Order: sequence, then structure tokens, then C-alpha cells
Amino acid sequence: MRLAGVLLLASWSLIAIAYLRPPEYDEAYSIFLTAGDPRPVWPSSPFHPQDVRHFYAGRTSLPAIGQNLRAGDIHPPLYFWALNLWRQDFGPGWFTARLLSVLLALATLATLAQAAKLAGAPVIPCLLITLFAYTFAYTSTIARDFALAQFLDTLGLTLTLTTLKTGGWRLKTVAGLCFGAASFTNYLAIFTPLATLFWLTTRHASGRKPARLTTDHWPLTTSFLVFLPLDLYFFAAQHASRTGQFAAFRPVPALALIAKDSGAAIFGGLPLYAAPFTTPAAAALLIFFLACLPFTKPAALFTLTALATPAGLFLLGLMFNNTPIEIRYLAFSIPPLALILATLPKKLRNGLILLESLGTIGLAFAPSTMQPQALAAREAAAFSRPGTLTLVPYGNDGVGIAGPFIAAAPGALTIQLIRSAPSLPQLPPRIILATITADDSSRATVDATLNEIITSPCWRRTASTAHTQAFARICTLH
Repeated sequence: MRLAGVLLLASWSLIAIAYLRPPEYDEAYSIFLTAGDPRPVWPSSPFHPQDVRHFYAGRTSLPAIGQNLRAGDIHPPLYFWALNLWRQDFGPGWFTARLLSVLLALATLATLAQAAKLAGAPVIPCLLITLFAYTFAYTSTIARDFALAQFLDTLGLTLTLTTLKTGGWRLKTVAGLCFGAASFTNYLAIFTPLATLFWLTTRHASGRKPARLTTDHWPLTTSFLVFLPLDLYFFAAQHASRTGQFAAFRPVPALALIAKDSGAAIFGGLPLYAAPFTTPAAAALLIFFLACLPFTKPAALFTLTALATPAGLFLLGLMFNNTPIEIRYLAFSIPPLALILATLPKKLRNGLILLESLGTIGLAFAPSTMQPQALAAREAAAFSRPGTLTLVPYGNDGVGIAGPFIAAAPGALTIQLIRSAPSLPQLPPRIILATITADDSSRATVDATLNEIITSPCWRRTASTAHTQAFARICTLH
């Protein structure tokens, strides 16, 4: 009964977050890919959002999704195949797409409850710690592949625990297939099964009995390896498609970023909400978390799987000379970490859950945790009058900025996507510039456009917000 109550709380919380948060940069890739046009060809002249709704609502096939991913993305296809079928059955809406992630997150929590029982960890605290961890709530409410990959990893881990008690090659085979499918959903999900296999091979090792893969592990290992050729088939075509996405790798800053993002993965934006006391708040949270660790009862398997993702990200950076470290990537560490933290004494555990929940509430309501595209669209709509043109930076590829902005804009807003500073004499008397700088191209476009307008004597700024600036022409340009 208590488990049902937690799952009901989780469904309410995650659905609310999915509904309240504005559309995001990476989600646009999911929407357009499964609508059949991963890089929409937007009108070159001014248009209204209602004119391009078909880009969001189209249909495509599973083979076409696979081909488009190999041609221009850096993700395996399993989630996008699932999302494509989901949208065909339940509708093309952005919120509808997010509900698939919510459903998968609930399945993860239900599976984690079984893992906690098998491990002898308190079930309800484990689920609450997971639910209110910022990065779990975040990745459970966006239209991206994290929720499916996390469910499959958690299911594989739970089945592995089950086989330790019951044995049986069939169950081990299914566990390996789950782990393999997780990697075919998100490449970074592979660190959890690798850590699990490492634990299986070393748990009975000693000075006289070296670590080795026994015949007991082969069903799991073999079924897991089935997916690796499929991963390589996609990754070999994709690995050079996102050069420049991350900063160059430097060990000390990378470790600092892992520590920072690990804290944010649990507590979210709590230090930001405490401004101007951001630094003391972050330090207090770090001290609290470190003070909790000696009171846990960590199992080796959960410790390894919790550390696997941050360690794997560090090694990837070292191998490819970049820094692929983001808060959302650390979501894969949350379920095993929750299994450890659930063993805290009750007062510390409750304090942890309370702090997490405050961070997750901010996820739903705090603008500081939200991307600016939809916020800019709403601000532009508030300033817009008949005859006003809203200029929106095209961005790197016309997807991550344009997609969420147009999705959130009212149908009658007049929009023009710009790749560079427009010709001022050709603009109408009233314009709004969306000052969204989410990638290199948009930063250059916004800076150049602002410079042209501000240095012109015939334009005057009439309004300004965090994400938009409105201007009016005050003289005739020749």
C-alpha cells in the first residue's frame, strides 16, 4: 500500500513537472526526428507558427529513423523507435512525448523497489531518494532517451540480484539483454553493466582465487554482448558528427565539474535559489552529504555502479580529448546511489529527502533551471503588436532554438529566423529580438544584430527582458 502511494506521488510529481517545464533544445531533435524531418527547412521569409505545425506532427518509419540517426546524430535508435510508436498511438504533442518518459520512470521506480527488497535496503526511502534526486526527476520528464536507458539498466541490475538468489540461465540471459538494450538506447548506459560484470567477476576473488568469468556469468555476458555490434554500427557512423560540442579535456577542471554536477544531480539548483548566498549554500550541501556517507552501509555492487558513470565520463574525456560531463548524464548513478543512501539513519535520510524535494520543486517552477526558448516566446508575445516582427536566431542547425521557440509561440506571432544580422531598412517599424544564445551560432547572430541596431540612430529600444529586446524605428533609413 505504501509502495502504491509512492508511485502515485511520483506520477503526480513527474506529470506536473513534464507539463510545467517549457520545451527544451535537445527535445526538439526527438520531436523532429520522429516526425520525419530531423532538420526542418523553415521559411526564409516571415511566417506564423501555425504555418509550420506540420513539422512537429508528421510520421515516419523505423528504418528512416535509423538512417537519419546514422547520418547526423550521436544516439542509438531504440528510444526513438519507441517514441515514434508512442506518438503514432497517442498523438504528436510535445507533452505527450514527455509522458513516455514519465511512464518509464514509474517503471524504474517499481523495479528499484524489488532491487531494494532483494538487497535488504529500506524500500520507500530508496524510492523517495530516487524520485526527488534532481537529475532523475529531470530526465524522467523530458522527451529524450535517458528514462528508457535508466529503466533497462535498473531492470538488468535487479534481475542480476535476483539470479544471485535463484540462479537460472534464462533470467541471466534476460538481465544481459536488458543491459545491452540500455546501451542501444543511450551509449552512456553501458557503464552500469560494465561495473556489474566487473563485480560479478571479482566478488569471490582472493589471493588464491583470481578474478575470472565463470560459466555462471556467461549467459548474462553473452546476451549483453549481442547489442555491442549494433552499438558500433551506429556509433561508427556518428562519432564525428558532434565535434566541438564539448570543451577540450583537462583533468583537474573535469574532476571539479564531475563533483559540481554530482551535487547538482542530487540537490539541483538549491544553491541558485539561495542567492546571493550561493557559494555558502553549495558548501553546506557538500558538507551535509559528505557527513552522511560514513553512516551508510554501502554494498560493493551499488558502490561500483554508482561510481561507474562519473568514472566512465572522465575516461571518455581522457580518450577523446573533450569533457562530456553534464548533470543529466549522471542520472544513471542515481538508482544504485539511492540503494546506498537508503541505509542512512532515519533523521539523516529524512533530511536528505527534504533537501532533494526542495530542489525538485524548483525544477518545476524556477526560471533559473529552465531553458530560454519558450520563455522568450512568451515575452515576445507579450510585447508584440500588429505589424511587429520577432527575430529569432537560427542557431547551429535550426532545431534546438527554433523548435522550442516556435512550439511555445502563439500561432499568430510573426517570426523570422535569422542566421546573421538582418538588413535594417527591410525591417518593419517594430521588431523584437529574441536574445537566445544557446550555441555558438546564436551567440554570433544575436551579438551582430544588437550591434547593428544599437549603433543605428534610427532605432530606439522600447522594452527589454532577460530573453528579448523590443525596438522601434524613429526615423527613415536611406
